[in-house]
Amino acid sequence: MTYILAIDQGTTSSRAIIFDERMQVKASAQEEFPQHFPASGWVEHDPNDLWSTTAGTCRAAIEKAGLRPQDIAAVGITNQRETTLVWDAKTGQPVYNAIVWQDRRTADFCRSLRAAGADVVITQKTGLLADPYFSGTKLKWILDHVDGARARAMRGELLFGTVDSYLIWKLTGGQSHVTDATNAARTLLYDIHKGRWSRTICDMFDIPMEMLPEVRDCAADFGFTRPDLFGRPVPILGVAGDQQAATIGQACFQPGMLKSTYGTGCFALLNTGKTAVRSTHQLLTTIAYQLNGTPTYALEGSIFVAGAVVQWLRDGLGVIRTAAETQRLAESADPHQSVVLVPAFVGLGAPYWNAECRGAVFGLTRNSGPAELARAALESVGFQTRDLLDAMRADWQAEGGDGAGATLRVDGGMSASDWTMQFLSDILNAPVDRPKGLETTALGAAWLAGQRAGVYPDMAEFAATWALERTFGPQMPADERQTKYAAWKRAVAATLSV
Repeated sequence: MTYILAIDQGTTSSRAIIFDERMQVKASAQEEFPQHFPASGWVEHDPNDLWSTTAGTCRAAIEKAGLRPQDIAAVGITNQRETTLVWDAKTGQPVYNAIVWQDRRTADFCRSLRAAGADVVITQKTGLLADPYFSGTKLKWILDHVDGARARAMRGELLFGTVDSYLIWKLTGGQSHVTDATNAARTLLYDIHKGRWSRTICDMFDIPMEMLPEVRDCAADFGFTRPDLFGRPVPILGVAGDQQAATIGQACFQPGMLKSTYGTGCFALLNTGKTAVRSTHQLLTTIAYQLNGTPTYALEGSIFVAGAVVQWLRDGLGVIRTAAETQRLAESADPHQSVVLVPAFVGLGAPYWNAECRGAVFGLTRNSGPAELARAALESVGFQTRDLLDAMRADWQAEGGDGAGATLRVDGGMSASDWTMQFLSDILNAPVDRPKGLETTALGAAWLAGQRAGVYPDMAEFAATWALERTFGPQMPADERQTKYAAWKRAVAATLSV
């Protein structure tokens, strides 16, 4: 029993990764699933797709690795955060599609919360903002708009959960309705200071607290899988939302350490230790991880569109066939053109938090083409990251912190692009460290489960295993950096003013 099965359920695909006793990848499997866009600004998943792709990839990874049921010591789960599900407590049948974190349908309700001043209470308790991004307003929407849902919830017939809770419920055959502190902290319903669900906010949203899962540490006993799934019951011992799992996988365990993950979106987390820093720059205060009942806090900046902008080039415009083509196109772009793309396809996240603005392109000429658009798309990720890091450093320094993000650790699919990482270093004017293993999100979940199972080392030994693949250092002249970033800020200001 020396292998750990890590489930990484993401926004566009589900993956399963088998890690061996040295925390090396033994085998993996991945399966994409459809995205549903029933209205402008709405994004949904079929819950059955989330479950079937998760179960299917787990079985495929185990088969690829050639493992027997008794070889797997534990399961760790990491998941897309904020995505909201409601299902029947007996049958597991969802009452509605999963409403994805990108979805903006509750923008009007959030606006009414801010107008009434309720957002102040929400931020004080949860560290979050009254924004459609988070689960609480999505849950309210389901209860308000699905026939009979609120009455059924009041009778205890319905359960709410983020993706981790739903998968655990399915994996355990309905025996466990639980979540971990990092996922709970993203619901808009959890008091991160008191470590419990907030009755004040649940009453504000008219949400029955009986629907909510039990909150546990990131490394804890979450139940056993059904015997028929993997050949025997396997304990689920680790759970963390994807960005927190990446923070763990990057071994950002000391205050001031910073990581940024580039997937569908981009998410930067700055470890602030035992201090829950209140942001004055519209960043989020959240839980980085919770072990042995003690939370470690973080400042987080969320970019809604990072890798998704490359998907847009491929699926929306049809100017590329594969994501890898963007680097070649960016390299061939006309250096005399200054095309700026603001990818506000579902609004802008931190530090702007504008749900209504939409994407825009500036600086087009008759000679602008796929190469210039590809370069602008990749550059938009660097510009947005700088927005986040500038805000984080200001908040951290105001709290008396030192050395925030002196070096940025990166991971996620886009971090494999040398061109993008070099531009990131250039526009930040800071080193960017890319680790040898880019499976940091799954590794974080695996370490939580493996450490709990007694297979993996403690935090200090785990941190010592982090290995650098390459450092990108800034090479861009200061005046060019200033000119480019100023053009970005003007483009964002114009986008926000529409």
